[in-house]
Amino acid sequence: MFQDVASEAAVIVTVPAADPIIGAHRERYDAAARVGVPAHATIVYPFKPVEVLTAHDVRVLENLCATTPPVELTLSRTAWFGADVLYLAPQDPDPLVALTRLVAGVFPAYPPYRGAHPDVVPHVTIGHGEPDALRAAEHDVRRSLPIHQRVCAVELWSGPPLDSGRGPWRRVSTFPLTGSAR
Repeated sequence: MFQDVASEAAVIVTVPAADPIIGAHRERYDAAARVGVPAHATIVYPFKPVEVLTAHDVRVLENLCATTPPVELTLSRTAWFGADVLYLAPQDPDPLVALTRLVAGVFPAYPPYRGAHPDVVPHVTIGHGEPDALRAAEHDVRRSLPIHQRVCAVELWSGPPLDSGRGPWRRVSTFPLTGSAR
């Protein structure tokens, strides 16, 4: 049965340590920033809309995160998707790739980016759409790298469809990463 939903959702890890360095650029060049989503690495987008999320779904996310250790994140370089999406790349993407695979594995109906990309590429978007301006932003950002942050939680965010340009998006839930490293 088809269920009409009015919002999108995303499972992300926020990266507040990046905001002082990329925040102004994101406000100009990243649609997610303009609707209130902080600097982040996406784990799964789009995710199950909150209107259809069940208590069981929330428990599954809680349990998954409870068995996952915090992530030491170092954003050490800039990189590009094509010629018009600039992002920060983690020095070690493996923990975020593993987290994405865990969440996508228990919610197979919601593959990252609708399954459009065969490989998971963890990143923190700086901006998209204006290559000349983004090259100048890249020069500015590189002077402040690397950025270090301990990621201790996964967050569920929700709002109007991102391509609508409407907002705001809001944090719905926080799931602490409390597992121990193996």
